[in-house]
Amino acid sequence: MSRRRLAALAFVFLWFALGGVAHFAFTEAQMRIVPPWIEWPRAAVWVSGVAELLGAAGLLWRPTRRAAGIGLILLTIAVTPANVQMLQQAAQYPSVPYWALVARLPFQLVLLALIAWSTSAFVRRRAA
Repeated sequence: MSRRRLAALAFVFLWFALGGVAHFAFTEAQMRIVPPWIEWPRAAVWVSGVAELLGAAGLLWRPTRRAAGIGLILLTIAVTPANVQMLQQAAQYPSVPYWALVARLPFQLVLLALIAWSTSAFVRRRAA
């Protein structure tokens, strides 16, 4: 694995490991960004936190890295409504600069690309 790919993998691991911990350390704050059409925001925060932690752990072991990458890609797409919710309701988040709310959506594309590249999520494995 090249140094660049390893650095990308380390970034993705830290992003999801720290994010997963934040779901439990700051549950109430995380619940505020859950879209109102999700009935159980606390459960959504906890489930997504567990998924982030499991995905991050899966990145550490080569045999599970690709599956973890696919899972983290799906999770990142699944939480997009929370980022849209924050942008649409920016006044409710005065501590977050508006530019950061705007930047979250394009950053998700970068994050998706880093996950896919660093985990070889879309590279087909040859049969042995």
